[in-house]
Amino acid sequence: MSLDRIRSSIDTAASAAGRDPGEVTLIAVSKMQPEDRVLPVLEAGHRVFGENRVQEAQTRWGSLAPRFPGVELHVIGPLQTNKARAAVEIAHAIHSLDRPRLAETLARLAQERGACPKLYVQVNTGAEPQKAGVLPDEADRFVARCHELDLPVVGLMCIPPAEEEPGPHFDMLREMAARNGLAGLSMGMSGDFEAAIARGATHVRVGSAIFGARD
Repeated sequence: MSLDRIRSSIDTAASAAGRDPGEVTLIAVSKMQPEDRVLPVLEAGHRVFGENRVQEAQTRWGSLAPRFPGVELHVIGPLQTNKARAAVEIAHAIHSLDRPRLAETLARLAQERGACPKLYVQVNTGAEPQKAGVLPDEADRFVARCHELDLPVVGLMCIPPAEEEPGPHFDMLREMAARNGLAGLSMGMSGDFEAAIARGATHVRVGSAIFGARD
């Protein structure tokens, strides 16, 4: 699908849900994509991108960002604590805050720098052992702990199990965010972003539908 078609689908899904399409931010997930696929999206005017790996993000955007002012980089993959400093230096937002040690590291870095990217707590809504994220029954306590650390948590993120219908997971995340007073919902990818928007997503992470399958 072209970038224009993705944007049109987002607008249609938001309007069908009685929402303002401007409430939904499209994160173009450029992880592991070659530069010749990323450049046309930049040239088309898109500026919000998602990367999984901090080192890859540094390499790519260290050269591209100066050429395209206004780029916002979102770190969406698992974040190792030893990569946290690099992440806070390049990211506009981090969507994978998922454990106390990382929260404490980010809090220390925020105090040192006097600034911190916007943060989303990743919730493992399917309680999958192989997947990162706070378990649902621990999420409220973890969000409260992040607030105690003065971290700028603005929302929640989830990746539903691939073999399950995503709707109930999106509903769970929305309800969890509401009771914690969080407005941000980072949920929905190439195959289910329309369902996520219908359930309140504020950020959808779309990669292959924009760039094509990764090599």
